Amino acid sequence: MSDNREERFGPGTYLTPEEAKEFHKLFITSFALFTAVAIVAHILVWMWRPWIH
Repeated sequence: MSDNREERFGPGTYLTPEEAKEFHKLFITSFALFTAVAIVAHILVWMWRPWIH
């Protein structure tokens, strides 16, 4: 069984550095999109019913 552990990134992970970078890019993009949607939703709710008078 050929295992290239020296190519793996960090202990206990199964990602190569390239795969880790790709995953990180997708994670950050998804997080930024989620945050933007949450901010817009909060603004819309604030306009509808402000919770601080």
